[in-house]
Amino acid sequence: MPANLPPGLPIVPDGERPSSPLRERNAVHSPVEHTAADEAQSASPFDMSPEEFEEAVSDALQLIPPKAASAMDNVAIFIEDDYTPQPGEDPDTVLLGLYEGVPLTERDSWWEAGSLPDRITIFRQPILNICSTREEVIDEVAITVIHEIAHHFGIDDDRLHELGWG
Repeated sequence: MPANLPPGLPIVPDGERPSSPLRERNAVHSPVEHTAADEAQSASPFDMSPEEFEEAVSDALQLIPPKAASAMDNVAIFIEDDYTPQPGEDPDTVLLGLYEGVPLTERDSWWEAGSLPDRITIFRQPILNICSTREEVIDEVAITVIHEIAHHFGIDDDRLHELGWG
């Protein structure tokens, strides 16, 4: 993994950037309600192997400007097949990505004393469920990765929606 990217799952960005430029999309990165259209679309998810999906995440990491990547601190990036709702959470909760940790803007001088790395998880199946082409998957993965990394920098969902990364 290049020195300017954080450690995590063995995602080694060594290829070119995603083949599709980012399009403006209203991505879903927080719990959503299902509609009939969602159910119809989820009936035939785009098929992409775990290796191809990992490559899409790796490509998305290449989109992080070097200055931002070098500012990332103690964060690991993972890929999981699906999100499992937590106790007390709506069992139909769907997430494309999840940031767990303490944003850089909220860390104090004691933060590093024994703190575990922040964790960014990208959920493969929910992304494939809302996409119908390889290009859509690549775009959605890039949007999701950037969205979750923005949380590491302390940017909340409201601001991300204002910026078009919601």
